[in-house]
Order: sequence, then structure tokens, then C-alpha cells
Amino acid sequence: MGTITARPRKGGGVGYTAQIRIKREGKVVYQESQTFDRKQTAQAWVKRRETELAEPGALARANRKASMLRDIIDQYLEEYERIRPLGKTKRATLKAISSTWLGDLADAEVTSQRLVEYATWRMGPDGGGVKGQTLGNDLAHLGAVLSVAKPAWGYDVDPHAVGDARKVLRKLGVRTKSSERDRRPAADELDKLLEYFFETQKRRPSSINMPKIIGFAIFSTRRQEEITRIRWADLDEKRQAVLVRDMKNPGQKIGNDVWCHLPDEAWAILKSMPRHCEEIFPYNSYSISASFTRAGKFLELNDLRFHDLRHDGVSRLFEMDWDIPRVASVSGHRDWNSLRRYTHLRGRGDPYAGWHWLERIIAAPVELGARVEEAGR
Repeated sequence: MGTITARPRKGGGVGYTAQIRIKREGKVVYQESQTFDRKQTAQAWVKRRETELAEPGALARANRKASMLRDIIDQYLEEYERIRPLGKTKRATLKAISSTWLGDLADAEVTSQRLVEYATWRMGPDGGGVKGQTLGNDLAHLGAVLSVAKPAWGYDVDPHAVGDARKVLRKLGVRTKSSERDRRPAADELDKLLEYFFETQKRRPSSINMPKIIGFAIFSTRRQEEITRIRWADLDEKRQAVLVRDMKNPGQKIGNDVWCHLPDEAWAILKSMPRHCEEIFPYNSYSISASFTRAGKFLELNDLRFHDLRHDGVSRLFEMDWDIPRVASVSGHRDWNSLRRYTHLRGRGDPYAGWHWLERIIAAPVELGARVEEAGR
């Protein structure tokens, strides 16, 4: 039963301390108290808490020692790593979240209100001044943790906290999803890039063969990290297809292996690579990105990214009147909504018909240099 005690305050007036004490077999198994300005409020609190504590399992939850969010994140990383390796980005994001003040919160304190507070902090100067897309990634990865924390491990978390926080942020005008890009490389931009990289090959023959990488990226619609992972053993000669391992997917990346058809142009570029390594394009994806970015800055190409080559390749297939299933067989997309984001048409027909660079890209010699030695170790 709850009791209410009136106590005089130092500054004058009266405070009403409501206390709940529960005994089992003569021993106190639970107690808590709150002080209120009005007796009626104290009575209402006692009534509400007694009702809550009468529910099955309520006492055990109330007596349970609170767990910090950072501990929950650590458990998620440890246990899920045993089942399936997590992507580097997701792991790094969750580690970064756990190192902030949000990681100091107890499980029951991780509410939608605190997540909105975290979002405001992250977008401010003290939290790094991140954009909505980065904040959206934070919430997405944290949401994956909270969705399993209660049913899997019994933590006192609200699995809907992230969803509710997103609703509030939308009302506040914060966009947590990435803006759709419609950037595709123009013909003259590709001319400049390929001239630049062919000249680089003359001076440094064993450097990354960027002409082949650029051509393959356009015609295969593959991402840079996917290009560097495909192996000779992953080819299906009869189907003219390649197994793309760990393809990027919102719900799954590691272990998401997808067979993708290679159009004739991509197939010809691939087959022009020497079979000296396990990987067909034995390069580092970050080095490819860095090389492309440096060239873009040097050539003063406005906001052109390597990923825009994939946009161009997917859009090209639609311009050639390929239907959705056929395009998806190349790009690896599972549904039209995600495929639509990569579709920005300029007209009808194949914009690369008779492209003068293709033959030169296929015929270009490749020197892998020390990469062959490393592959043989």
C-alpha cells in the first residue's frame, strides 16, 4: 500500500511525499517515493504506480539494474558478429553513437524525446554539424539495435522510439533521407576523364587501370567496391553473369550475394583483364574513389562522383527500352522503388552506340605489377 506524508519545506509551504512499499513474506521487496506540491497529485501517482506494479513481471523489471545504451550496442555488435559479419560503416556508426552522451543513457531513458534531442545536437556545431542524411544513417543503425534489444535480451527499451523520433523530425522539417541525385556524366566529361587516365597509364603502366574500371562501371552498373570483389571463380560463362558478393542492401549487406547479367560491353571489358589474380579487378576500392575524385578536381568536373557512373548505366538500359526485370537482372535491384532512384532518362536509344572509347578500353594493356606477387603469397 502507498502512504502520503505531509512535510513542511524550508522555504515555506508543504510537500507531499508519496511512498510505495511492497512486502513479500515480511520482507520489503520494493520501494520508491516521489514528492509533490499537491496531495491530489501524490494520490494519483500512488494509484497509477500501484496499478503498474501489479502487472505480471513489473516488480522484476522495476528492481532490475538499468543497462547503459553503450552496453546494449556492444552486445549487439558482439552477438550479431557471430552470426553474420557487419558492414564497416554500420559498426563504425554504432561505435560512434555509443561514445556520445546518448551511450550514457539507461535503456529505459532511450525515448523518442531523447532521440530528437540527440538529432538536434548532432546537427548542431557541438555534435559535428551533420546533414540529415548522416543523421538518418545514425537512426537507422540505432533502430536495428533497439528493435531486437527487448525481445532478444530483455532490455527495457522502446522499439518504436526511432520511428516516433523520425515522425517528429519530419514535422520539424528535418529530412533524414538522402536526396535523389540525377547527375550523369556528359559525353565531354567522359572524354576528359578517359584522356586523363590513358595519359596516366602511359606514365605509370602499373597504376589502377581506370579506363577499364570506368567502362566496366558504366556498362555493368556495378559499384566500385563490388567491382573490386568479383572473382574469376564467380563467372558463369554460359549465362554471361557474375556473382556479386555482399551487394549493398538496406536490410542486409554481408552475405547478400546476387547473380547479375553482364551486357556485352561489360563482358568484353572483363574478359580483357589478365587472369593473374583471384580478383578480376585486383584494386582497392578506396584507391579507385580517390583517383576518380582527384581527376575530377583537376579537370574541374562539377560534382561528378564515381557512383554517378552506375546511374548512367542503369538509365542507359531504360533508354534502350529494356523492361524493369531485364534492367534489374543487370543492376541487382529487388524492386522498382529502389531502381527508380537510378533512372534519369535523356532520350531514347543507346547513348553509347558507336562509342569510340570502347574499343580502346578493351584493347588497353594491363600491368598489375606487385599485385601479382601479392596474390601469389
